[in-house]
Amino acid sequence: MDDQIEKVIQEQEPMAETMPNVITALSSLLQRVSETNDDLSRPLWEHQRISAFSALTKPSISIRSYMKRIFKYANCSDSCYIVAYIYLDRFIQKQPFVPIDSFNVHRLIITSVLVSAKFMDDMCYNNAYYAKIGGITTEEMNLLELDFLFGIGFQLNVTLSTYNNYCSSLQREMVMRNMYSPLLEPSFLTLKSLQISLYDEDSLSVHQNKQLTTAV
Repeated sequence: MDDQIEKVIQEQEPMAETMPNVITALSSLLQRVSETNDDLSRPLWEHQRISAFSALTKPSISIRSYMKRIFKYANCSDSCYIVAYIYLDRFIQKQPFVPIDSFNVHRLIITSVLVSAKFMDDMCYNNAYYAKIGGITTEEMNLLELDFLFGIGFQLNVTLSTYNNYCSSLQREMVMRNMYSPLLEPSFLTLKSLQISLYDEDSLSVHQNKQLTTAV
């Protein structure tokens, strides 16, 4: 099975080298958050919980390169990355003793994208394929997915207002990084890219203090 998945990945038609701005902005944001938490966490190790997402050593691949790999092989819609961003923020709000840092950010990224793709897109790859993309085993991918779902309390629905707030957050990141032009509105900011059902407002307010949104 692993050989078949590897063959599929190798046979994937090469995509453009330039990532969409939404992914570039998100990788920049996560890089800054993880580095900040690395510095803040050192005096507080005894209060933090080692989670299933924590690696023993810092992965050698950068966050940007890791997200570029996911973008290249997962074929997710841009909206998936916005919703993955929302899920990550929900996770850290509900799991305050598991802050995003350089040891867990890669596993959190691949898991949040997997969960988002399953919820958002009509078609997506299975866990074994995502595990291969993320450089982990299928068994670990399965466990991380379950741990992540419990971590966010299975709160998968996203309202339109919440989606727009997180789009604005990444748009500010683009402005900071000189990646955004008002004449070239990213596709993920348009309503047609939102392919999820809209329910009542999320119980988690987007105006509360958030590690990710306030980092912008």
